[in-house]
Amino acid sequence: MMVPKSLNMPPYLKALSVLIFIIVLVFFLIVGKSLLVPLFMGGFFAVLFTPLCNWLEKKKVPRTLACVISLLINIAVVVGFLSFIITTVSNFTKDFDNVSDKLSNYAKQIDEWTYTNFGIDENLEEKASDDFLKTVLQENGANITGFALRTVGSLSGSVLIPVFMFFFLLYRDHLTEVMIRIYRDKDPQLVRMRITSLRKLLQNYIIGVVKVMGILAILNITAFTALGIKHAIFFGLIAAFLNIIPYVGPLIGAMMPMVYAFLTKDSLFYPLAVLASYQLIQLIEGNFLTPKIVGGNVNLNPFITFLGLLVGGSIWGIAGMVLIIPTLAILREIFELSDQTSPFALLLGEEKEHEKRKEEEPDSD
Repeated sequence: MMVPKSLNMPPYLKALSVLIFIIVLVFFLIVGKSLLVPLFMGGFFAVLFTPLCNWLEKKKVPRTLACVISLLINIAVVVGFLSFIITTVSNFTKDFDNVSDKLSNYAKQIDEWTYTNFGIDENLEEKASDDFLKTVLQENGANITGFALRTVGSLSGSVLIPVFMFFFLLYRDHLTEVMIRIYRDKDPQLVRMRITSLRKLLQNYIIGVVKVMGILAILNITAFTALGIKHAIFFGLIAAFLNIIPYVGPLIGAMMPMVYAFLTKDSLFYPLAVLASYQLIQLIEGNFLTPKIVGGNVNLNPFITFLGLLVGGSIWGIAGMVLIIPTLAILREIFELSDQTSPFALLLGEEKEHEKRKEEEPDSD
């Protein structure tokens, strides 16, 4: 039996081919955004609801019916969450009846300072009126649905997400078999084990993140309620949800209740107390919750994570920033399936994690 010879390419040609592949891939991601974002989001939700489907099937529920039940629950949760946000933001207009004098005073001081030092008159005092604030909030409240649609790509994208989710749940075993046949030159049992490991890794990561978000929501709501911040449930849920976006999300999650407390409270103690409590909660999350619940399911290089957030955000916006972390985790596991792509797995992963896996390889043999 003849063993096929591997194609030996000069290093510069290999580097050039990788560069061309990256350019083509980025172009493909940009052009196919309207289809790929719903596809990835559907897969995200499918992995999240796979345990529910498995549980229903163990209870003798047909797979198709189990997938439909999971889909309906997912739609109900998303629609309920969006409705809650839109209603709460619309109600913000009722909370700004007594801040006109405070804002006008601050705006007047800023106008005087900018005009004295730079000769610029922005007329902020007029813009800080109640009517202006209410108009801005009403417009933003009405545009939240549009923002959500832009996040998933378009109206058709919001329709495609549940469709893709349903089919991913329905054909999840079939997709596993397809991957086994793609890597038919390797031991089928080994490939099946790695695919199962990959699916469990992604599933544990997503479920772990959801658990962390739930605990953060409870802690945030408790802290904001204790400080007397109105709409504590809204701010607590939003801050917990934004925590899924590393670096950027926690910053936005802290700024929203701080600004609201500054505008509606009479003392600077409240926005500072909001910041202090939020930082304490983030400290608990970073040192206890995430390591214990999410654990080492991802172990991505911090630099690659930050770079991925920038690239994902520039290509797919908010959806890209949300999806980039689990996507990189999947790519790292796929790259480890082959010796030729293992250097890319090392690039994406932590160095300590790579050394640990290397030590465990002889034992697994």
